[in-house]
Amino acid sequence: MPIRTARDAVTAAVLYLRRLGHDDIRRADQRPTSGIGLAGRGVLAQLDPSARRATPRDVECLWLTAMTESAACLYFSLSGYSAEARARADALDVPLFVLEPSGAARPENAPARALDADAA
Repeated sequence: MPIRTARDAVTAAVLYLRRLGHDDIRRADQRPTSGIGLAGRGVLAQLDPSARRATPRDVECLWLTAMTESAACLYFSLSGYSAEARARADALDVPLFVLEPSGAARPENAPARALDADAA
């Protein structure tokens, strides 16, 4: 499904999370500092549909929120990640994905590649 709007991006992220086995995805109760929060049993995802690259702070806030909820976390972005954000995500073991215009989720770091391989 091509991504043309933020709603399309949310749909693409939800479809990917379902592919990972999370069928109960909904809007997260806690709104992230930027982007859109998605939650399911044992998982918390953040989607940033903006034109800016995700920052280390974005990754850290997602990770901290997931830790307080004892959940795994994933980050989806349309515009990618700064080098510092990728390094921070690697240190925290946070999977990073870029949503392609086609709607496909492309793994951006080792934790994301491992998760993607498990889903295949």
